[in-house]
Amino acid sequence: MAMIADYMNDDFLLQNKTAQRLYHEYAEKMPIYDYHCHLDAAEIAADKQFATITQAWLYGDHYKWRALRSNGVDEKYCTGDATDTEKFQKWAATVPACIRNPLYHWTHLELKKPFGIKDKLLNPETADEIYEACSEMLQTPDFSVRNIMRSWNVKLVCTTEDPLDNLEHHKAIRDDGFEIAVHTAWRPDKAMAPEDLDAQNAWIDKLAELTNLDIASFADYCEALQKRHDYFHENGCRLSDHGLEAAVAEYSATKSEIEAIFSKIRKRQKLAPIEILQFKSVLMVEFALMDWQKGWVQQLHMGPMRNNNTRMFKQLGPDTGFDSIGDYLTAKPLALFLDALDKTDRLPKTILYNLNPRDNEVLATMLGNFQGSGIPGKMQWGSGWWFLDQMDGITQQMNALSNLGLLSRFIGMLTDSRSFLSYSRHEYFRRILCNLLGDDVEKGLIPNDLELLGGMVEDICFNNAKDYFAMSL
Repeated sequence: MAMIADYMNDDFLLQNKTAQRLYHEYAEKMPIYDYHCHLDAAEIAADKQFATITQAWLYGDHYKWRALRSNGVDEKYCTGDATDTEKFQKWAATVPACIRNPLYHWTHLELKKPFGIKDKLLNPETADEIYEACSEMLQTPDFSVRNIMRSWNVKLVCTTEDPLDNLEHHKAIRDDGFEIAVHTAWRPDKAMAPEDLDAQNAWIDKLAELTNLDIASFADYCEALQKRHDYFHENGCRLSDHGLEAAVAEYSATKSEIEAIFSKIRKRQKLAPIEILQFKSVLMVEFALMDWQKGWVQQLHMGPMRNNNTRMFKQLGPDTGFDSIGDYLTAKPLALFLDALDKTDRLPKTILYNLNPRDNEVLATMLGNFQGSGIPGKMQWGSGWWFLDQMDGITQQMNALSNLGLLSRFIGMLTDSRSFLSYSRHEYFRRILCNLLGDDVEKGLIPNDLELLGGMVEDICFNNAKDYFAMSL
């Protein structure tokens, strides 16, 4: 029977001696600084223990759901009412079909650590044994979510919350002295979604109640949002996160016209497409200025085309595996947005993420337009994201950054995950990074100086992010 260790040994993905030394002597020992994820802070506060591997692994994981659906598995085994055992068996039967999909690597990396399973691959024949072994471990104190984080040498995670969140769980985590820093990122996407006027007004009404303000104008709206931004800052938040189809930069509306657009929103009058762009563009500048004033970092995640399957969206809602890469125009609106802030020297530190690999060189060159201000790597290009956080996407991102910017200033990997078992993505990234540099050494393209390259590896794995963000460890 084939074993994980047969191909995923200590030198997995490390294809030459230099790569192996860079990983084992430098990258492997570095702590994890996971500056963007979607973990549930309530589960960290409660130090949750999962009853089964299915609960820890398959609940909420739209990567795996997409693979299951592609393998012809019925929806009840993805998001439906099948038992945990049945769902795991369907996943085990799907894993052999995932060869060359990153899920095959991730699955077996996660079985190796934290579960220590190296002697078998996951398939229908091994499913029951692996299910029982992992589920039994998860029910012990050593496999609480906090201890899983400890086992990976995590030093910081940053979850993502809506401005209406009261951050009670983050407060509880701090109050009980958990040694791993758990911060939040401000994600105001629902503040600028007038396509659904009922949902937009319901959100504004909750904001009004929370801030004790009568939100009758756009100026009132900005005041209320500022209050929530202040609240997040008081609770340790030091970065924002924005999910966008593409950057928006339609600044043709006057202040009175923006007020009129907001009035239409409150009256539930449908906006014209240009009015939607104007509303979002002005709000994005307001958010960026709030970040700049407080020394925050802003993150722009650009490129997804969401909720493409109407039938399944009605049945399951968003974030269930029916999103894809979009082909939106990026360069011009992004340049206009960044320049609008830079004109008055109020552009905050910024991380750009693209979902369409077509835009790799666009973002890599956009960084150089707005660097400086005495801050090394002020403008960052985030690691391969979502559909691109696999070996090919990660390699292409680092190659483009190397060609057009400074890889040495890169702030490295993040999980972008809802699963406490996803820290293996940092290991995956680090192995790819070390192999990339090791291959260049072997080809004579860069110096065979392990001290120089090892320091660069350590910086990309941890030090650069630690220095970049104003979040306390």
